[in-house]
Amino acid sequence: MKRLKKAIEEAVDVAGIKSALDQETAITLWSVIVGDVVSGVTKAENVESGTLVVKVKTAVWRQELHMQKEEMIKKINKKIGTKAIRDIRFV
Repeated sequence: MKRLKKAIEEAVDVAGIKSALDQETAITLWSVIVGDVVSGVTKAENVESGTLVVKVKTAVWRQELHMQKEEMIKKINKKIGTKAIRDIRFV
């Protein structure tokens, strides 16, 4: 089983899609990372060149999240295990 995992990891690296997979993982893990309250008013939509785009329900929440952006980026990248996310844009 470990051989299969290693072979898949090598194939992903060779194909050059690891970064894209890591970025997509950020979308999948958004609600886990930010918790129920924040995930209730947001939706991670996509990643554009290392920038996670998050739709926010209100301007008040957008402002609040903007102030916490750096901490969120650190948490996301720590969870993913790479520095796939360089910025978050709240829309």
